[in-house]
Amino acid sequence: MSRVLVTGGAGFIGSHLCEALVERGDEVYVIDDLSTGRLENVAQLDGHRAFHFTSGTILNYPLLESLVRKVDRIFHLAAVVGVQKIIEVPIDTIEINVLGAHNVLTLAARHNKPCLLASSSEVYGKSNKHPFTEDDDAVYGPTTKSRWGYACSKAIDEFLALAYFRSKKLPITIARLFNTTGPRQTGRYGMVLPRFVEQALRGEPITVFGSGQQSRCFADVSDVVTALILLTDIPEAAGQVFNIGNPEEITIGELAGLVKEMTESASPIRLIPYDEAYQPGFEDMQRRVPNIEKLHRLTGFSPKIKLAQIAHRVITGKLQEMETDVPVMPGPSMGVRFGVRQ
Repeated sequence: MSRVLVTGGAGFIGSHLCEALVERGDEVYVIDDLSTGRLENVAQLDGHRAFHFTSGTILNYPLLESLVRKVDRIFHLAAVVGVQKIIEVPIDTIEINVLGAHNVLTLAARHNKPCLLASSSEVYGKSNKHPFTEDDDAVYGPTTKSRWGYACSKAIDEFLALAYFRSKKLPITIARLFNTTGPRQTGRYGMVLPRFVEQALRGEPITVFGSGQQSRCFADVSDVVTALILLTDIPEAAGQVFNIGNPEEITIGELAGLVKEMTESASPIRLIPYDEAYQPGFEDMQRRVPNIEKLHRLTGFSPKIKLAQIAHRVITGKLQEMETDVPVMPGPSMGVRFGVRQ
C-alpha cells in the first residue's frame, strides 16, 4: 500500500483517480478548494478508512506541506480548467496553475516525493502538425488573447517540472492530457460532450461553437486514469513527457449529431460564432490529435473505450444526475448501431 496525495482530487479526473487508487489498496489524501471540484464527486469515498479529504488551496503552502509530508508520492491535478473558466478568471488561471505547481514541485523536491504532473494538450497551441508528438514545437497566439494564458501556464509548469528533475533529481513525470470525458464531467465550463448531452436531454438547442468542422479526440476518464497510474508505477517514466488520449477523431459537428441521435432528442443543432460564445477575437485550433506511441512503448497502454461507448456513459450519468423522466435513452437497436453493449 502506498500513501498518495491527489491535488484537485474532488475534480472530474481527480475523483476517478482517487477511486482507482483506493480500490487497489492505496491510502489517498486529497486537497481541493472546490472551485470546480465537487464533494459529490467523492461522496462514494466519504468515510472510507483509506480516504482523507482536505478543503483548501495548493497556494496555502503550510497546509500543502503538511499533506506532502504524509505521503509517498503525488499526483498533481489541481488547476483552473475549461475554456469558459479560463476566460472568466484569467488571473486565477495563471496564478493557480503556475504558483500552485511551483508549491507542489518545491515541496516534492524538499521531501523527495515522486510526482506526476498533469499537463494539457493545450501546450501545443495552434500548431498545424498532426498528430502531435511530445517533442513537437508549440505555436501560441498573441498575449492579447487571454485564451493562450492557460496554454502558456501549463507550458511553464512543464519547464519547471523538468528543471526540478534535472537540477534537483526529483522523480517527476509529465502527463499531457488530451480531451478527457466521462461520467461526472460538467459542461458548465465549456466541456463539450457533457454540454451537448445536457442540452439534448433538456430539448434545448445543441450549440456548436465555430463552424463545427474543427475536430477533437476524446478519451474515457477510466482509460486516462489507467495510464496515469501505469506511468507512476514505472521509474523510467521520470523526466519524460507523455501524451495521454485516444486517437479516435471526430468533428464537433459530427459529435453533436451523434449525441442528438443517441439521445433521440428533438433538439436542433445550432452554430454559434466564437466571438459570441467566448469573446471577440477568440482563436481555436482546427485539429488536435494525440500520438500515444511513446506511452504505449513504455507501458503497453492502449485506450479500450470507443467514442460511442464514452457518449453512452456520459448520457447515462447525466440522466442519473438530472433525475429526469424524459424518454431519451438510446434503445437496443441504436446501441447495436453504435457498437454500445447495454
